[in-house]
Amino acid sequence: MTEPQPVHSPSAATPRPLETALERLRYAREIVRSEADVLQTISKTLSMDAVRAAEISAEAKGLVVVTGIGKAGLIGRKLVATLASTGTPAQFLHPSEAIHGDLGMVRQDDVVWALSNSGRSDEILQILPALRQQASYLIALTSADDNPLAAASDCVVCLGKHDEACSLGLAPSCSTTAMLAVGDAIALLASQLRGFSRHDFARYHPGGSLGKKLTKVEQLMRPLSECRIATATSTVRETIAPSVPHPNQTARRTGAVMLVDADGRLAGLFTDSDLARMLQRRHDNLLDGPIEEVMTKQVQTVQSGTLLGEAISLLAGRKISELPVLDPSGRPVGLLDITDVVSLSEPQHNVVAMYPSRPQ
Repeated sequence: MTEPQPVHSPSAATPRPLETALERLRYAREIVRSEADVLQTISKTLSMDAVRAAEISAEAKGLVVVTGIGKAGLIGRKLVATLASTGTPAQFLHPSEAIHGDLGMVRQDDVVWALSNSGRSDEILQILPALRQQASYLIALTSADDNPLAAASDCVVCLGKHDEACSLGLAPSCSTTAMLAVGDAIALLASQLRGFSRHDFARYHPGGSLGKKLTKVEQLMRPLSECRIATATSTVRETIAPSVPHPNQTARRTGAVMLVDADGRLAGLFTDSDLARMLQRRHDNLLDGPIEEVMTKQVQTVQSGTLLGEAISLLAGRKISELPVLDPSGRPVGLLDITDVVSLSEPQHNVVAMYPSRPQ
């Protein structure tokens, strides 16, 4: 059986029409394979120059200033965002604006990344003398070390020369994929060298579900003033009707009562589901008995200071609806309720599907 022929050839002056949906799909897959092949090659050929570039960037006393024109400029803007969000202060310098005054933003403590696949972009070459004079280091991300940009740089990270994936072999595709991947590698290595942590990431990403998961449970838990608390020696009836509230309780009720011992330490949990099961089994006589006889004693808890993402994983993994938050002595300081974290759950932690309803 003969292998299917490529639907295009980069050397063709005019690509042949893609007449069927299958041909179009095959073409799209060829593009993806071409770019994947480039990444596979780079993963084997990337040199120690990338490590040196990361070390220089991590040790920079000033900013990492990234510059590039056209598609390289767009890649540069993305790399600035990656650098800044992972602990390496960075900003983008547009070459055309640089020659009209923006070169003033480059200081002696700054490190410059100059991005150009060819290494011959006029806009980049125009500002090279000033960049060499003003910055502490000039790092080039370029296809090879035999071009003017490489010759002027202190550190050259070679991306390799790659055929573009488009049917004409012209539109930047494989080359920009290579530039982005290598830039990410340098930026994330620099972040690692700086000792950037999950807590640092949370500090730089306060918005959105990702940042919130890296905050501490105290940021989302219900404080004691919004929780139901009772002593373990109380009767079931005393606990649930009207339930023994914490002083100043103002928020809507949770689906569980935290039960504490004489020293205020968590002794157990009594949930709406526990009550429903008790009534379903017609154990009405237990309503006037000590709640400690029917409460859940083996309670999953977290310590104050736990990351919210870890708490969400516990809720989903253990299929529980409430998670008491304790201080180091075992006393409750709050409660994390499943309804408070639904919007932050991952698809694989489908908490909505797990808990379609709950007695109110």
